[in-house]
Amino acid sequence: MSVIPETVETVFASVVTRNPGEPEFHQAVREVLESIGPALARHPEYARARIIERICEPERQVIFRVPWEDDHGRVRVNRGFRVEFNSALGPFKGGLRFHPSVYLGIVKFLGFEQIFKNALTGLPIGGGKGGADFDPKGRSDREVMRFCQSFMTELYRHIGAQTDVPAGDIGVGSREIGYLFGQYKRITNRYESGVLTGKGLAYGGAQVRREATGYGAVFFAEEMLKQTGDSLDGKRVVVSGSGNVAIYAIEKVHQLGGTVVACSDSSGYLLDEKGIDLELLRELKEQRRARLDDYVRHVPHAVAVPGRTVWEVPCDLALPCATQNEIGGAEAAALVAGGCVAVVEGANMPTTPEAVRILGRAGVRFAPGKAANAGGVAVSALEMQQNASRDSWTFAQSEQRLRETMRDIHARCWATAEEYGLPGDYVAGANINGFRRVAEAMLAHGLV
Repeated sequence: MSVIPETVETVFASVVTRNPGEPEFHQAVREVLESIGPALARHPEYARARIIERICEPERQVIFRVPWEDDHGRVRVNRGFRVEFNSALGPFKGGLRFHPSVYLGIVKFLGFEQIFKNALTGLPIGGGKGGADFDPKGRSDREVMRFCQSFMTELYRHIGAQTDVPAGDIGVGSREIGYLFGQYKRITNRYESGVLTGKGLAYGGAQVRREATGYGAVFFAEEMLKQTGDSLDGKRVVVSGSGNVAIYAIEKVHQLGGTVVACSDSSGYLLDEKGIDLELLRELKEQRRARLDDYVRHVPHAVAVPGRTVWEVPCDLALPCATQNEIGGAEAAALVAGGCVAVVEGANMPTTPEAVRILGRAGVRFAPGKAANAGGVAVSALEMQQNASRDSWTFAQSEQRLRETMRDIHARCWATAEEYGLPGDYVAGANINGFRRVAEAMLAHGLV
């Protein structure tokens, strides 16, 4: 079991004291601090400059009221957030999450993870995150529009193409980004296309952005398997979730020769031993916004299992693509018992520390989200690049750049783990590589 180096134990204790009641943020910080001891030992200048303390403290935190009116004329009030965590490498970059569970601790955990994820891409972007405790599910388009307009009426003053560039996340898709962008343009009187990413193709969006996180996770899995002379061909795969990330992870697994036999939503999981019918799943989730049990009405041999975890399904490869902490100790033990050889995180921190330890002891290869799901932000950065040059790339060009980026991230994680005497440890490789890149930039900038 990893422990936090003694030299930074007090830093972690300070983080917990200064940020009470934020367990997700504490978990994210601890996971990084447990890994970077070798880098701190090799670079004492990081401790002298208090790099760890500075990275753990956001540069700016904004909390604001979001009043809006529903279709019945009732005034509703939600709370909005933007945490601009670290801009050492470039403008703050990270998504907006609209979900009832959103509070400051969730946003800070996501923003902290984003620092290192963005650093791993090798692109000039810093880390940030935002969102609101608003649930777009069950709301009409006009209600979502009014909420987004109110949200942007406050947020606009804190963002910009050279300052902070939000994108989508859970609950924020192309519809929401469109409403947010329209309000930003209306308020500022500027067509600043680079201020948001995840835009529609008609007004400055990038090809492959929608697919990027799911595709990227599978490309990373492909590289992991290649490292041991294996491939996705013939692999039995289980994916959690059935939203954007999960759907495109399933698509890419099938294209590369694997078979996804199960996926899930909040009601339970779906098992289709012949392989998930992707077009049907996409229709149910993206068009009809239906539950997975509707799938069984169209595919009689499939089984919908309510209230159970998808991780009980035997598989070769597991892709958690839903939400944080969905794989705990019991779920990890079930994956090991089911013959899983690799877990690749498509979501942000979906695997608990206990689960990571169980997987490690069993020899299951594990890829953390800050490396494996960096495809989304990588293509977001490419969207920024295209917006800045008034250019537009083809789908094939964008997918090739995504694949190259995920290959490079895998190579950085692998090589860094080897360099620090931790071969095959993707968590350490990702954390040390991302941390060092940010730390060197912070040292170069001086005390800011």
